[in-house]
Amino acid sequence: MTEKLEELEQHLEMFIEHSRQLGIIASDFQPQGQNVLNNKINSLVQEMQEIDGLRTCVQDIQVPIGVFDYIDQGKNPQLYTKHSMEKALQKNEEVKGKSESLHRFKGLLMLELSKTFDVEMKRYRAARNPDRPQ
Repeated sequence: MTEKLEELEQHLEMFIEHSRQLGIIASDFQPQGQNVLNNKINSLVQEMQEIDGLRTCVQDIQVPIGVFDYIDQGKNPQLYTKHSMEKALQKNEEVKGKSESLHRFKGLLMLELSKTFDVEMKRYRAARNPDRPQ
């Protein structure tokens, strides 16, 4: 799979280079350069066919839409991964903090309820943990 992706990358780079060269030739077109122009157009068509032939190797790869947004904004697409990981870590810390707060609250609630409703809380604990001595 990696070999096919590298091959696709090479063909895309060649396509980009041929497109650049075609633009240069077309911008300063001279009638005697018609054969060169035709050769570059044929090279572009051949690269497109090569790229199309590799389509089956990459059709199952899913790319998040956000990556394309980064590319459209002129940003490095690898920054998308970095920012996604940073967001996930931040969210993980938030959830961890909430979980710890709820755990502490439960402990305090159980303690206060035991002070006020001692008998009921013993029954509650016995029903929740029948194997544990009270």
